[in-house]
Amino acid sequence: MSNRCELCGRDPVETTVHHLTPKEMGGTFMPTANLCIPCHKQIHSLFTNQDIMSLNLRDLQALRENERMAPYIRWIRKQPPSTIPRTRKSNHVRRS
Repeated sequence: MSNRCELCGRDPVETTVHHLTPKEMGGTFMPTANLCIPCHKQIHSLFTNQDIMSLNLRDLQALRENERMAPYIRWIRKQPPSTIPRTRKSNHVRRS
């Protein structure tokens, strides 16, 4: 599926469905966003589902403004749509 990433705005990119409220936290039937694979991976490499809830990162604007996501979004916007960088989970997420 080729679309526009709702987080970084790159187009055309393959997108995946991101549950803005994690499914395990009751978000199965709540709003979702179509994100490119790199943005989706980056969210889950930086934040646990508990972080997403406690930091209130349940909408695209909150994700864009987050101090850990904003530099990444600025960088990925400059990359060609075909770019899928390697993503490493943060130590914080690995320990969870």
